Amino acid sequence: MNRRIDNLRNKMNVLALGVLSFGMVASSGSAWAGSWEALPKKAPVPADNPGTVAQVELGRKLYFDPRLSLDGTVSCNSCHNVMSGGDDNRATSAGIRGQNGGRSAPTVWNSAFLSVQFWDGRANTLEDQAKGPITNPIEMGMPSHDAAIARLREIPGYITEFEKAYGGKGAEAVTIDHVAKAIAAYERTLITPNTPYDRYVRGEKKALSDQQVRGMKLVETTGCLSCHMGANFSGPPLPIGTGFFQKFPVHPDSVIEKKYKFTKDLGRAEVTKKESDENFYRVPTWRNVSLTAPYFHNGAVATLDEAVRVMAKLQLNKELTDAEVADIVAFLNGLSGGFPEQKMPRLPESPNRSLVVSTKN
Repeated sequence: MNRRIDNLRNKMNVLALGVLSFGMVASSGSAWAGSWEALPKKAPVPADNPGTVAQVELGRKLYFDPRLSLDGTVSCNSCHNVMSGGDDNRATSAGIRGQNGGRSAPTVWNSAFLSVQFWDGRANTLEDQAKGPITNPIEMGMPSHDAAIARLREIPGYITEFEKAYGGKGAEAVTIDHVAKAIAAYERTLITPNTPYDRYVRGEKKALSDQQVRGMKLVETTGCLSCHMGANFSGPPLPIGTGFFQKFPVHPDSVIEKKYKFTKDLGRAEVTKKESDENFYRVPTWRNVSLTAPYFHNGAVATLDEAVRVMAKLQLNKELTDAEVADIVAFLNGLSGGFPEQKMPRLPESPNRSLVVSTKN
């Protein structure tokens, strides 16, 4: 019952936002008319973490540093590769000791525009999210945040950089909150506001092909924008910590379920322990979706065209023709690109010694 109430409240919020922002609600099951928005050229930043140059550069180094993992084999970039689509193109990511997680890594690109993080929305902010993998036994595997901080305090160069970015003196400047803030500050620079779609919406009408424009119209008339709305194609603008969750699948299909086993994962219910939250997920962004195969929370679908067919069937109870699928896929390809250049940082040294530990049994 609580989930039904929350979902109804979300739908009412969506409707209100649509009316306020665009003046009318579209027919034919889509979101609302005129909902095509370019991505802002800057991500929102919290007042307590403004993302200064020093903070971003510190965060970049921490993001690439595998010493945040127990055995020195996994960094944030291992699963969320910013030299590519912001994920690792694996069904499930590999952590320390080659262990595999239970869900596909979502892209880090444009995650700054999400109101909650992780598939199940268990983290409210990028700062909250950054803390999780460090102590996850399958991911980075540190026994505690204190252990991670103790290791960083053994690296003189980091102490200097934490002092510069967040104040404090000496080792006391290195805290888990500052680690999370720095990583989040860097992640807020990982946005792609100059895709062909964005250029089209801003007036460059040759930025999308005729096929992509057909696909753009199709996602509206088919009903896809009822979930994948807004500039980030991940739902309406909501306060940080308020997740836009949708049930998946809405229209179960036994043949598809047997093939892909989508409902084996209980989704948000894994966090809330509520039966009413079973198989609910944060709506993922469409941005750069052409680069982040395989698809869905379990990485079970290998290609984008198959993902489009599955979504149409399970969420909208519609069968798309081959031509319709091709047009939608073409449009989705127009949501990729415009990546800011990323440079591998030089990490602070730990001279004459290794700080990582062996995890061999």
